[in-house]
Amino acid sequence: MQSPSMTPDPSSTGMDPKIVGLLCYLGAFITGIIFLVVEKNSRFVKFHAMQSIIVFGALFVFSIVINIIPIIGTLIGLLITPIGFVLWIVLMLLAYQGRWFKLPVIGDIAEQQANRF
Repeated sequence: MQSPSMTPDPSSTGMDPKIVGLLCYLGAFITGIIFLVVEKNSRFVKFHAMQSIIVFGALFVFSIVINIIPIIGTLIGLLITPIGFVLWIVLMLLAYQGRWFKLPVIGDIAEQQANRF
């Protein structure tokens, strides 16, 4: 994991890599996919793009599956929505600060997959 004081490597998009890291989360997994495809140089941006894809893709699939269950599914969905919103805001802020914040389990997977691209 990179220290918060280190600056992220430059982005091939021509924008500040911290802004691009934030944008990876802005549109959930959609912008994560876009920046994973567009970015050629920055490991920082690729990591945040992959983490966005995994986290919000999983939340999207989970919410669809859980809402199939009548009453309990709706209640669980009501709990997951604010948690997902807070996670979304926190991940955007941490990326904007230039931090390589890895979520448990998902962060390691995202880092491995981002290094493959």
